[in-house]
Amino acid sequence: MSPTFLRRSLLAASAVTVTAAVWLAAGTASAGTLSGTLYRDTDTPVARWLAANPNDSRAQLISSRIASQPATRWLSNFNVGTVQNEVSSYVGAAAAAGQVPQLTLYGIPNRDCGGASAGGAPDLPTYQNWVNGIARGLAGRTTLIMLEPDSIALQTCLSSSEITARNQALATATRTLKAAGAKVYLDGGHSAWNSGAEQARRLADAGVADGDGFYTNASNYQSTDSEAAFGRSVLSALSGRGINGKRQVIDTSRNGGAAGDWCGDDNTDRRIGRYPTLNTGDANIDAYLWIKPPGEADGCRYAAGSFQPDLAASLANGAPNPPVTTPPTTPPTTPPTTPPTTPPTSGPTTPPPAGACGASYTTSSTWQGGFQGQVTVKAGGGAVNGWSVSWTLASGQTINQVWGGVLSVNGSLVTVRNAAWNGSLQPGASAEFGFIASGSAGTPNLTCTA
Repeated sequence: MSPTFLRRSLLAASAVTVTAAVWLAAGTASAGTLSGTLYRDTDTPVARWLAANPNDSRAQLISSRIASQPATRWLSNFNVGTVQNEVSSYVGAAAAAGQVPQLTLYGIPNRDCGGASAGGAPDLPTYQNWVNGIARGLAGRTTLIMLEPDSIALQTCLSSSEITARNQALATATRTLKAAGAKVYLDGGHSAWNSGAEQARRLADAGVADGDGFYTNASNYQSTDSEAAFGRSVLSALSGRGINGKRQVIDTSRNGGAAGDWCGDDNTDRRIGRYPTLNTGDANIDAYLWIKPPGEADGCRYAAGSFQPDLAASLANGAPNPPVTTPPTTPPTTPPTTPPTTPPTSGPTTPPPAGACGASYTTSSTWQGGFQGQVTVKAGGGAVNGWSVSWTLASGQTINQVWGGVLSVNGSLVTVRNAAWNGSLQPGASAEFGFIASGSAGTPNLTCTA
């Protein structure tokens, strides 16, 4: 296929803290090797568009089905001098929130074979310096890294010696980032590109043995089932080369509709796919991620990486409501007009006995007349099939909005039960819900019942 088939977008964003909890755990037969909550950056192109266009007819659809979800932060504006601070700030915010950050590194020389997303480092030694800065910014904090889209599947513009040099650079980058605490996944192309055996050969040559696995379907439209089957063929071929224990990540940001050609700028038959999660239900798959943030252009009709509300609305139209686990981008009816007046505070934690659940509370922000709270529910030593958290409202408090759970109020007694999608928890696993309330923030005494 031609290099233009798989051009990718240039993306940038910055981080804002949201409060919850994360556990990175050993894998089970049901969910790859990871568990926890993905970090949702709220200062993104889509969030900025929503803030500037609150009355647009598309705003609610885009807010509820796209901006409410976590997507990867792309490091694509190549700058050796600033990347460490950018990474440290982003990963630090995710760590403070107890959530899992996700980065897509896109700075390899001759990226996209000079296509719509051309750019990157001027040479491989400079690229390694850039990677070193990213590693210093990680500082041992676990981060999911999608390393260099197109770098392995797309090699048509490279000579044999250039392919060898790139593979060496990718292998060095993988080892550097792993040593800094990252979970590193390499470019696996997708199911309509190279064969599984060929992609496995390329991954092996690029050092996947030292990484955690590979990602597929980045910025593309192949179905999740097709990608999972393709991933199994790659894993089987890797095993035949003596490389075992690797996992797949699938980009589901826009594979819920038609497949077909690579560019989505002019298509109206695309839809967002599965919502991002580490709970994949597949031992071979570590995550379904939105590697390509929905609504950001490919570079054919619009500038690569630019947010386009018509694209976002088209992708969101007809999609199911998401399992929202983080606060919506749109503000409450009476939004805060000043910075938080008090620092985040944490309430008491109910320790979970075996077979039961515990709950912990954090006030994530306050403003005149209201506050935002976040509750993390964690299973004890046994599995939980349905949970509820109750507490008594203080004088003057009312709950205005809840996400991630079902609210009921009886006088001053508040109960939030699990939503349909987050009630079943394996031992030690967690779920979250949040709320917007009127009144003064306090530290509620939570009771978790399983």
